[in-house]
Amino acid sequence: MGYSDQALLSADQDFWQRIAACAAVEIDLAGVQPVQWAADHVWLIAAAPGFADAYASAIAGDVDRPGNDPAVISDAQILAAVQAIA
Repeated sequence: MGYSDQALLSADQDFWQRIAACAAVEIDLAGVQPVQWAADHVWLIAAAPGFADAYASAIAGDVDRPGNDPAVISDAQILAAVQAIA
């Protein structure tokens, strides 16, 4: 994993939206908007084991919109990372 790969993933708007969607459905946000929760936690989630490597591999493989592609980082992986923080 390269820190540059983690940084790219943490800036991917599709990835942010998927985190926000997960948070909106799966956790008690205590009045915080899902997009704000995602913004507050995206760096920790992007640091989850294997996420940056999968993202880098997808970029190298010319995957279109890798942050939106559940074949790159699955919804189950995002859920596990969100639950670990929540």
